[in-house]
Amino acid sequence: MSLDDLAHFLNSDSAPQGCMDLSELDGFLAALVAGPEMVPRDEWLAEVWDNEEPDYADAAEQEAIEQALFDRYEAIEAGLDATPLGYTAILWQDEAGTTVAEDWAAGFMQGVTLRAKAWQPALADEDASMLLIPIASLAGMTLPEDERGGQAMTDEALEGLMQDVEQVLPVCVLGLRRFWRDRASESRMVRH
Repeated sequence: MSLDDLAHFLNSDSAPQGCMDLSELDGFLAALVAGPEMVPRDEWLAEVWDNEEPDYADAAEQEAIEQALFDRYEAIEAGLDATPLGYTAILWQDEAGTTVAEDWAAGFMQGVTLRAKAWQPALADEDASMLLIPIASLAGMTLPEDERGGQAMTDEALEGLMQDVEQVLPVCVLGLRRFWRDRASESRMVRH
């Protein structure tokens, strides 16, 4: 099943109303792949569907959709592990041809929220938090203005980010993945 087919299903009446769109899903999966700990499939699948059950035509459709989700997860993982970096975030373009990254960023932050406590060391680390700020700032743009809180980035910085977002997001995800991997190998060394 292609990503286009998956996108079509996510936007169809068969999918729960509150489920993720393809860009949001991609950000969410990127956070899971880059994050501090493995999240069980059943747990993250429930998040994709907003804790509701999709209205699959049959078992074959369910299997195809779920396999497409797992394939995307694995493609993100492989892309992040590739040299040079082979991951490209799935972002929308609006009618004016402007790249829209807010959905992707909102999905990524939802992935972070699934393991909020485990992500705390990244927020406390100066370098890792610099990788999260652009994503969190973009995700914040999906909130009503009165709920955004203090802006971590100036409007000018945010505008610059929007222009380079296709290059910036994969690099942020890769940096976060490396941050967690380095921490894991350091803690293994300490235990020996």
